[in-house]
Amino acid sequence: MPKVRPDKRTRMHKEVEKQGIRFNTNLGQHILKNPLVIQSIVDKSAIRPTDVVLEIGPGTGNMTQKLLEKGKKVLAVEIDTRLVAELQKRFQTSPYYSKLNIIVGDALRTDFPFFDICVANIPYQISSSLVFKLLLHRPFFRCAILMFQREFAQRLIAKPGEKLYCRLSINVQLLARVDHLMKIGKNNFRPPPKVESSIVRIEPRNPPPPINFQEWDGLVRLAFLRKNKTLGAIFKQKSVLEMLMKNYQIHASVKNEVITDDFNMKAKAEEILLGCEFLEQRARHMDIDDFLRLLYAFNSNGIHFT
Repeated sequence: MPKVRPDKRTRMHKEVEKQGIRFNTNLGQHILKNPLVIQSIVDKSAIRPTDVVLEIGPGTGNMTQKLLEKGKKVLAVEIDTRLVAELQKRFQTSPYYSKLNIIVGDALRTDFPFFDICVANIPYQISSSLVFKLLLHRPFFRCAILMFQREFAQRLIAKPGEKLYCRLSINVQLLARVDHLMKIGKNNFRPPPKVESSIVRIEPRNPPPPINFQEWDGLVRLAFLRKNKTLGAIFKQKSVLEMLMKNYQIHASVKNEVITDDFNMKAKAEEILLGCEFLEQRARHMDIDDFLRLLYAFNSNGIHFT
C-alpha cells in the first residue's frame, strides 16, 4: 500500500503556494502538516475497512490520504473550490481515487449522506453549529473524531461546578459521550493558528434520551443565560414569565383546556422550583439528571419552553 512521505507533504504545501493559493484563515484554513499527528488521529479513529468516512475540510488532502488507506470510502466536504481542484489533482492518479467522493459546499448547508465515522478539523466559527448538526444527523453514525480550539474542547467535556461548564457542555453531553483524546500544538499547522487545539471523540447516544430536545434546550437556555443567578431569580423575570404564559395559553388552547382567572405563572413557577428543591440552585452546579427532573416537573404542570 503506497505511503505519502513527510517530504512529499511539504512539497504539496509548496506546490499549492506556488500556484497562488493562500490559506484563508477566515474559513478556518489552518492545514495540519505534521505527519505524526495526522497518523495519531487516524489511529485513534479506529477506522474499519468497511467504514464510510466523512471528512469535513480536507484542505490539501494530508489526512484524506490516510483515511483512504483505512476506510471503504471517504466523503470529503470542502467549501473552497481552489482546494477542491488540488484534491482532485492530488488523487486522480492514486489507486484510491475511486474511493474518494468530493462534496463541494458549506458543511453547515450540506445534507450529509450516510457515514460511519466523521474525522474533521473544525473551524472555530462553526464549531458549535456543526457539532449539533452531526448529533442530530440520522441515521446514527458510530463516532466523530474532531479537532477544535482548546477552550471549545474543554467546554464540551466540562462538568457541573467547573468554570467552563455551560449550556454547550450539558446539551452535548445529553446527546453524546464526549472524551478528550489529545492536545495539538499550534506549530503543527500551516499557517499556525493563534490558539492551541485539542482532539475530541464524540459518540452519539443511541437510542437518544426520550425527551423533546427543543423543550430541553429552551429550559437550559433560560437557566444558563445567567448561570450564576439562582433559578428562583431567573423565573421571576418579567420576560421569562411572559414567555412561559404565552406558551401555557397555546398548549391549553390546543388541549381545549380553560385557564382560570386566578392562575398566576410566577407563583406556579416558584411552587414547581420549591417542589424540586431547585429554588436556590444555580445552573452551573446542575447536572443532566437535575435538568431532566426540572423539565418533567414543568411539563407535567402544562408549562412548556417552546
